[in-house]
Amino acid sequence: MSAFGKMRGLSALLLLHLFEGFLAVALLTILGSPVSAQSYPSQVIRIVVPTAPSSPPDIVSRVIANELQNANGWRVLIENKPGAVMTIAGADVVKQPADGYSILAMSVPIAAAPAFLPNIPFSIDRDLTPVAKISTSYNVLVVHPSIAANNVAELVTILKSNPDKFNFSSGGFGTPAHLIGEMFKLQTSVQTTHVPYQQFPRAIADLLSGTNHYMFVTTLPVVELIHAGKLRALAVTGPKRLESMKNVPTIVEQGFPNLVVEDWVGFAVKSGTPREIVAVLNSAINKALANPDVRNALAKIGAEAAGGTPEEYGTLLKNQVAHWAKVVKDSGMKLPQ
Repeated sequence: MSAFGKMRGLSALLLLHLFEGFLAVALLTILGSPVSAQSYPSQVIRIVVPTAPSSPPDIVSRVIANELQNANGWRVLIENKPGAVMTIAGADVVKQPADGYSILAMSVPIAAAPAFLPNIPFSIDRDLTPVAKISTSYNVLVVHPSIAANNVAELVTILKSNPDKFNFSSGGFGTPAHLIGEMFKLQTSVQTTHVPYQQFPRAIADLLSGTNHYMFVTTLPVVELIHAGKLRALAVTGPKRLESMKNVPTIVEQGFPNLVVEDWVGFAVKSGTPREIVAVLNSAINKALANPDVRNALAKIGAEAAGGTPEEYGTLLKNQVAHWAKVVKDSGMKLPQ
């Protein structure tokens, strides 16, 4: 073959490749990319929960997962990856493709994590895209019956009169019970010792035995204990009284407005996930949260359905990171080595 013939052959081959490329682009434009909202979800969605099974974030996530499956026919799997102030679960999600198939369940501790862990393997602001706030709940301040306090002011007086002689317990370092306990110390200038437990039931057991003296705790595990007189409830950390404990005043009613602490659960995905997919998830979650059965299931654990836009949840996250960074710094909290 002549040199001219070879050149004609190469030109034809080049034109064929260009045509194939244009055809592929056209097909993607018409049909949508593999991660388009039109086809989402076409596979199993993972909700990665940074706490152990039966914990509040786990229960909330399972309630939503169940509703997404029942209402939409989606396949949703819960994976529990607790540890390192919720950053193990967060690191898992940011390693996955940005396609909406890995969702991170988040709660208060992860907002405090950057202050505890300067080398956290991801950035909440940079690497995660908010999807929706799922629920809101508040803790109750309980004391062992041996503590002669019937309100928060009396407890503060007792603790101030006996520095370093009383303990407060939590389900682990960096948990809401710990963070609120340290905030309480900071706001009231009391000196008490934090006793963390890896197993939440043990924290309750040692509070019941009198080994520890007070605790900020979610309502579900202590409601019956309060009614039975085994623990005394002094206040709830919310701006209004709880339906399950209408006779327990709020922390605000007792003159401590700066101790209002909201415990929340929300969902996020890896940054770069198409906005259309974030919108599909947000819409499905808001629809789920409007279901009375879902709202009742959340109420059973002392939580209220939240919902809203990704932007609203993003604002909450930003504010919470700043808030807990200040609390961690001012209180001198440090992660145990």
